[in-house]
Amino acid sequence: MAWFAGAPAHSQQPAPQLPPPHAGYSFPAKQTLNYAVDWRVFPAGVVAFHLEQDGDLQRVSVTADTIGAVNLIFRVTDRFQSAFHRSTGCSDSFSKQLIEGRRQVNSELHFDYTQHKAFQSETNLVSRITRHQESSIPACVTDSLSAIFYAASQPMTVGQSFQVPLADAMKTIPVTMKVEGREEIKTPAGTYQTVRVEPTADAGIVKNRGNIWIWYTDDDRHLPVQMRARLFWGTITFRLTSVEQK
Repeated sequence: MAWFAGAPAHSQQPAPQLPPPHAGYSFPAKQTLNYAVDWRVFPAGVVAFHLEQDGDLQRVSVTADTIGAVNLIFRVTDRFQSAFHRSTGCSDSFSKQLIEGRRQVNSELHFDYTQHKAFQSETNLVSRITRHQESSIPACVTDSLSAIFYAASQPMTVGQSFQVPLADAMKTIPVTMKVEGREEIKTPAGTYQTVRVEPTADAGIVKNRGNIWIWYTDDDRHLPVQMRARLFWGTITFRLTSVEQK
């Protein structure tokens, strides 16, 4: 669940321009997506994504909690929030509150496009050490949480791809979203016809987290019904369990 983490960036590679949402696409006014999370073959956790319109902002809130035997090995209680502009896709803010084993960290990140700056404040709740950072950003970036739902606003044609500038680990990383193929996916919420998208990058969180795939419904909604990350310590899979219009 920690693969949602991200940070502001100073661009060291040419940053691609973030394509605006496709004409006619509408982000949900209010929606909650619930997922069961498996680690290898074991039930590991539950995750809920709540999306809500706030003027021109699309707000995304996430709760992620381990369950069962995994709690005895490594307990996780994570909370994430992001917001991006519905008209442009540009991220407005990203924050996280992490409790992962003995690690407890709170972080707040804001993007100021008038100054081309990102400002981050991070507090280690165990050591009580707080640090503040600022860095340069291009005219528009996405973050690692907003990107999941922003990408749904783009055309997804098998064999084609689009690029996004991802604010990550003090760099702005060009991430290529490759639409690899169509696939029927069975989840606890039902069976869906999907398009499989793989984000790839030469550096940063996307590369360092191994392989990541997202399965979006092959319709106008582009609902993410399954997500998978193949990490060095195993594979975690998010499978949609329910969709609530609240």
